[in-house]
Amino acid sequence: MWQHLPVHPDLAYTRRGTPGAPPLVLLHGIGHRRQAWDPVIEELARDYDVIAPDLSGFGESPAFAGGVRYSMDNACDHLLTQFERWGVTKPHVAGNSLGGAIALELGARGLVASATALSPAGFFGPINRFQALLPLFLMRLSAMITPKRLLQRLAADLRGRRAIGWILYAHPERHDAEHTYGDSLALKYSTAFERTAKEGVIYRFDSQVPVPTTIAWGTRDRILPYAQSKVARQRLPQARHEPLPGSGHVPMADDPERVLRLIRETAV
Repeated sequence: MWQHLPVHPDLAYTRRGTPGAPPLVLLHGIGHRRQAWDPVIEELARDYDVIAPDLSGFGESPAFAGGVRYSMDNACDHLLTQFERWGVTKPHVAGNSLGGAIALELGARGLVASATALSPAGFFGPINRFQALLPLFLMRLSAMITPKRLLQRLAADLRGRRAIGWILYAHPERHDAEHTYGDSLALKYSTAFERTAKEGVIYRFDSQVPVPTTIAWGTRDRILPYAQSKVARQRLPQARHEPLPGSGHVPMADDPERVLRLIRETAV
């Protein structure tokens, strides 16, 4: 099934919860890392066997080797190899942004028990694509050219944390210096950012999902604006659609309690 992938790099991951509980896999977005789920992972671990990986080429996970495309097919097939490694079959999956799109794709294939997608990619038009990619590339460029010492100083200052995180978060000041600095380094040293973004420009989600599905969108999302939720409603009328008032692009940080509720109500 996975023969078109010449390599299957094992993903770095965090695992919390009780073995034997329903498995739940948490997927982050482009340029991010598994710590994006820190605001909710411990609470979810009360009810699930939770696995939060760094996607290939992000955080501490190696990139696909050679010229392997960062297509959605390859991303999903690679995750299936990791499901086997982790000893899980048809887990519940929740994802944000790129991770939300992967969750929906896995759901469309019937490979997961449920899919919760937070501001998922794949529902934008031509203008929206560049509206999303431009700020992401600016964030990437800024992180790459800024010396680590300066990034650390910015992260230690409240105004600096706001300057670093305002595009992703509605409330970047809620993060501490360590988390903000870690996010900056993850973006700075990502080995798959450009290859993933290249595929994102042409990606469109247009399938039906036969498993329980929730799509939730932050009303203050500056990367994938809330207006895209209307497109998602049109394409997936059978899914549950929820606004996340006051949340930005990474709602598990801005409104962890609401995100916890949505995941628990979907992953049953």
